[in-house]
Amino acid sequence: MTFEEFVAARLPALLRYATVLAGDPHQAEDIVQDVLVKAHPRWARIGSLDLPESYVRRMIVNELVSTRRRVTARLRRERVHPPDPVDDRTETVAQRDALVRLIRALPTRQRIVIALRYLEDMADADIAELLDCSVATVRSQASRALVSLRGTATLEPLKEQRR
Repeated sequence: MTFEEFVAARLPALLRYATVLAGDPHQAEDIVQDVLVKAHPRWARIGSLDLPESYVRRMIVNELVSTRRRVTARLRRERVHPPDPVDDRTETVAQRDALVRLIRALPTRQRIVIALRYLEDMADADIAELLDCSVATVRSQASRALVSLRGTATLEPLKEQRR
């Protein structure tokens, strides 16, 4: 498979993956673009791998982690000026937007672990391998993220909906 064929076939999936990890579609586009620029000259080697997409996904994670300072600066700006909800006609949309803002406020590694665990449905061992850390570190990051989300989220409207 040529580089052009790979990009044509897998670009939407790579963008979704990066958006889930970054929490921001614009940053995700930048990350995917940077990764593809880096992958292009190495495509002969990457394309010959059994799973070239896995390699490119790993590059996306590495690029996201390496740009942590830029993400942190952006998150600080969003805390000062939170984005307007896209559609506030229903309570569900407002709750989802609030949860997205809370997730975006998490530190980069915690956000990545949460996204990989709950949205990509990856096991802790797979996340640890992807992030090049121990399984205990993944569990610790996930635990801290969940404690942070539980401590800041208002869950009363969600409890009322279940009744």
